[in-house]
Amino acid sequence: MTKRLVVFVALVAIWLVVVGARLYELQVSRYEEFVERAIRQQTGFVDVAGPRGTIFDRRGRELAVSVDAESAVGVPKKIKDPSEVAARVAAVLGIDGEEQASLERRLSSDRHFVWVARKLEPLVAERVRELGIDGIRFERESRRYYPFRTLLAQVLGYAGIDSQGLSGLEFKYDKVIAGSTARRRLLHDALDGASLADHRYGFTDPEPGQDLHLTIDASLQYIAEKELKKAVETFDAVSGTVVMLDPADSAVLAMASYPTFDPNDFAIYDEASRLNRAIVDAFEPGSTFKMVTAAAVFEAGVVELDDMFFCENGGIQLGRTYIGDHKAFAELSFREVMAKSSNVGVIKASQLLTAESFYTTIRALGFGRRTGIDLPGESSGILHPLETWTDLSKAFVSFGQGVAVSPLQLTNAYAAVANGGRLHTPYVVRALGKGGAIEPLPLPSPVGILSPKTISSLVEMLEEVVANGTGVRAGVPGFRVGGKTGTAQKARDGGGYSQDKHVASFVGIAPSRRPRLVCLVMLDEPKVSIHGSEVAAPAFAAIVRQSLLYLGVAPDRDLWTTADAWMRPGAGARERPDRWVRSEVDFEEPQLDVALEAGS
Repeated sequence: MTKRLVVFVALVAIWLVVVGARLYELQVSRYEEFVERAIRQQTGFVDVAGPRGTIFDRRGRELAVSVDAESAVGVPKKIKDPSEVAARVAAVLGIDGEEQASLERRLSSDRHFVWVARKLEPLVAERVRELGIDGIRFERESRRYYPFRTLLAQVLGYAGIDSQGLSGLEFKYDKVIAGSTARRRLLHDALDGASLADHRYGFTDPEPGQDLHLTIDASLQYIAEKELKKAVETFDAVSGTVVMLDPADSAVLAMASYPTFDPNDFAIYDEASRLNRAIVDAFEPGSTFKMVTAAAVFEAGVVELDDMFFCENGGIQLGRTYIGDHKAFAELSFREVMAKSSNVGVIKASQLLTAESFYTTIRALGFGRRTGIDLPGESSGILHPLETWTDLSKAFVSFGQGVAVSPLQLTNAYAAVANGGRLHTPYVVRALGKGGAIEPLPLPSPVGILSPKTISSLVEMLEEVVANGTGVRAGVPGFRVGGKTGTAQKARDGGGYSQDKHVASFVGIAPSRRPRLVCLVMLDEPKVSIHGSEVAAPAFAAIVRQSLLYLGVAPDRDLWTTADAWMRPGAGARERPDRWVRSEVDFEEPQLDVALEAGS
C-alpha cells in the first residue's frame, strides 16, 4: 500500500512538473509569441487612403475630384452558400465566368472579411444592398470622379481602384495628389466576424492630397475636342490631334486627341483611345517643317523673302533621286515658294546652308529631344545625328521627310516664332494648392534662339501662306493669321513611303502680329481628302475663331471692325465696316456650360 502511494505521489509530482513546465513555457518563455498570435487572430489593420487632391482648370472648374463611394465587403463566416451568393451578386454587378468564380473563392475563404466589389456607383451599391444577403456589409472609401467625363481625358489620365495614378497627370503628379494613408486597428467579433475600430489604440484621419491648378481652359478644350471630332469623322481619319499653346510662355491651353475615352470607366476602352497623341506620336511633318528651313536660311542670312528661285517646272534631280513638286512651278520668290509650298524651292534654299548650320537651327527649335512638358510618355521624335546625314539628308529634311516630330514639338517651335524668338518649356500645371492656398510653380527660363529680323521675315512669310497660299482655308475673318499647311506621306515598314496613307496638318499663329494662340491640327490617315489645306486648315479656322471670340480678342482694326460681319460665316476678309462692336452674346454662354457638365 505504501509502495503504491509512493508511485502515485511520484506520478502526480511528475505530472505537476510537466504541467508546470508547460505553463511556464506558455506564460513566460513564449508569452510574447502567443500574445502576438492572439492579437493577429483578434485584430486586424486596414489602410485608409486620404482623398486625392482636386484638379482644376485655369478658371477653377473641377476636372477631377474625390468623392465618397461604398464598397461591398463579405464576411465568409456568415455566408452559408458562397456559390449562391456569388451568383446573385454577379448578376447585379454584371460579371460572369472567371470573375464570378474568383468571387466565390473569396467568399469561401477563412478570412475575417474579403472585398466583394470596390467603389461602387450609388445605384449599383443600392442594388447589392437590396439583395439582403447576411454576411455582406458596406464600407466607405474615396473614389476618383471626372465630372466632364471625356473632356481632357488623355491629359488628366485616371486612377486605379486603390487610388493610385495610372496615367496622365494622375500618374505624373501621383505623389503630390495622393492623400496620406492612415492605418487603423480593427477588433474582430469571434461570432460573426464583424470588425470595429479599436479606439484604445487611437487613429488619425488621412490627409487629403494637394490640388493641381492647370493652364488648360475647359472651354477652349471643349472647342478643340468638338471641332477635332467633327474633322476626324468628316474626313474619315484614323485619329486626330489638337494642341493649343499660349505663345507668351507655352502654357497649354488645350490638348485634344480623338478617339477619346471616359476615365470614369477607363478599363472598357482600348489603349489607342487612351493615348495622348499630342506628346506620344511622332510623325513626319511634311511641309509644316518648311518653317524651320526658312528660319535656318533667314538666320544664316543666305535668303531674303523676295529672292527668286527657279523651281524646275515640277521636280528636281539630285544624283539618282528625283524629287517632285505637288504642282509645276517656274520662277518664284521665296515668299511664294512658302505660300505655294514648293518642295523644289525649299530644297534649293536649303542648299545654300551648311548641314551644320541647318542642324543647329533644327535642334535650337526643340526637335530631336523632349520638350520637358510635365506629362508622362513624351516622345523625343527622330532627328538623326548630323554625322549620319547623307548628301540627300539636307534636301529631304528641308521639306519634312526623314525627320519625325511630336505635335507638341512642332507647335512649340511655332510658338517660339510667335513670341519673338524664345523657346519655352511647355507646361500644364501652373500651381499647387491646399486648403484654399495656391502656390505657383517656378518655370524654366526661355532660351533665345532667333533674331528679330528672322522673326519678322517668318511672320510675314506665314501670313502670306494664309492670305494667298495653301492656307487660305485657315483664315479667320477680321484677323491676321499666319501658318503653314502640311501633307506628308507616311513611312512604310521596311522603307519607302505609302501612296495611300498620309498625315494632314496645319499649324498657325493668331493674331499673327499680337499673338494670343498657337494652334496645331493634325489628322492621321484621312480618306475623303488627304491635303492639309482641305482637311486641317478649316478645322484650325473653326477652333481659332471660336477661341478668339471666347477670349475677347478684338479683331485687327485695319481689317475688320464689326463683330456682326466678323461672326458671319463666309464673310469676305477684305470688307471694312466702319466700327467694331463686341457681340452681345458672350461666348461662355449657358449652352457651353451645359455641354461641359454633360460631358459632351
